[in-house]
Amino acid sequence: MTLDQYRSVSDRLLTPVVRVAIRLGLTPNAISVVAIATAGAAGAAYWLADPGSMLYLLGAFLVLANGLLDVLDGMVARQTETDSPGGDLIDHVLDRYADILLLVGLAGGTGEFAIGIAAVTGVLMTSYLGTQAQAVGLDRVYGGLVGRADRLAIIGITTGIAAFTTVSYRGLSLVGLLLVFFAVVSHVTALQRFYYALRALE
Repeated sequence: MTLDQYRSVSDRLLTPVVRVAIRLGLTPNAISVVAIATAGAAGAAYWLADPGSMLYLLGAFLVLANGLLDVLDGMVARQTETDSPGGDLIDHVLDRYADILLLVGLAGGTGEFAIGIAAVTGVLMTSYLGTQAQAVGLDRVYGGLVGRADRLAIIGITTGIAAFTTVSYRGLSLVGLLLVFFAVVSHVTALQRFYYALRALE
């Protein structure tokens, strides 16, 4: 996982946006709802896209928006001192639905539903292991090969490229290969988090 290491950089860059959001009276929960809407729109764009379609580029921009909004809601909550366990729960639940919408959209657009199922279950297990560690008394685990910030960046970059190419390998389009990547790496990440938590409990 790499991008979470630069959270302080993104926080500094988004500080002016946070100020504007607060002046407009936007609440963290409202921002979270807009974020899930962008994920749903991206998933729909991916489902309807063909190789080389500009819908992939649209989806890439929507994924970028989802990632920025996901950071923004937490920053607004902290700045306005409205962060709470309930808000954290809402944020995590909507993030998981966003993950599902994006991956199901990618699977639907490629027709690779079996690989999509493997990718979705891996991503959900990655997130589950991160929070389950906290449930058994450890700190929340964010480690492993690919975290959510990395995942969104990879989806955005790959689908942005997919808008301009129809390259394929062994019958799989670039987006199909992206699903294979997540199907493998997300399960590896989940197992890494499981191993870390288990060792920490010994």
